[in-house]
This record gives sequence, C-alpha cells and structure tokens, in this order.
Amino acid sequence: MTQPIEVDLPHSLGKDEARRRIANNVHKLQEHIPGGAQVQSGWTGDQLNLDVAAMGQSVTATIDVMDNKVRLKVLLPPMLGMFSGIIQGALQKKGGALLEDHSQ
Repeated sequence: MTQPIEVDLPHSLGKDEARRRIANNVHKLQEHIPGGAQVQSGWTGDQLNLDVAAMGQSVTATIDVMDNKVRLKVLLPPMLGMFSGIIQGALQKKGGALLEDHSQ
C-alpha cells in the first residue's frame, strides 16, 4: 500500500505563470534528491505527472497548477512510508523552488 502526501504551495502568480515556471524548473528536481534520480514528466492540461526513480524505489507524483496555489501529491511506496513526515517537510520547505523565475 502506498503512503500519500499532499502539500499546497500558495502563490500569487496566476495559473499560466505558475505553470510556465514549473515547466522551466522541473528538470532541476534531480538535484534535490539524495543519491540522484531519474525523473520522467509529462503534462495533461494543468497537471504535471511525475515518475521518480531513486535508490531502488519508484515514486509517482502529480503537480496540479491552480490560480492561487500548486498542489503536490506524492504516492510513496511502503518502503518510504516511514519517511513521509520528513519528505512532506522537505516538500513544504523546498517546493517553492518550482515556482522561482530563472528566465532572466
């Protein structure tokens, strides 16, 4: 059984700008995962679907982009379920990096 985590990241960027920034930053996710990772992503409307493989584990996640917030949903495999609190805290602390503007 998977252990779900949900984190909301409020923003005042509007949906289109938030989506643009996430699209520009998603490739950097690998840098934030200890031991490196392989990240595959694809958009379906305003939802980014992610498959992350690291340290022999696979994690499925979605990022739903809304007008005033971004909702991260992560499904942890049982092996990582015991770290759900740590992972949720890291997402709350570092998740905002997805919304940073590095286009300038």
